[in-house]
Amino acid sequence: MGKKSKVRKLPKVECCVSKSKCGRCPLRMLKEGTLPDGYTVKKRKLVRVDGKKVTKKKLAKAA
Repeated sequence: MGKKSKVRKLPKVECCVSKSKCGRCPLRMLKEGTLPDGYTVKKRKLVRVDGKKVTKKKLAKAA
């Protein structure tokens, strides 16, 4: 049988300001260091370090 690879959780594009902080929260992922390379969080929104637009397709490739 094939090996099961661990799927990384993708961060949400914007923090939902949930009191308990959901598992995909970009703020939580930034703090834990699990945010994909080249991404950061500014004003509760996920942004790319190089300033380009964040798309879910590019985010999935980065993760």
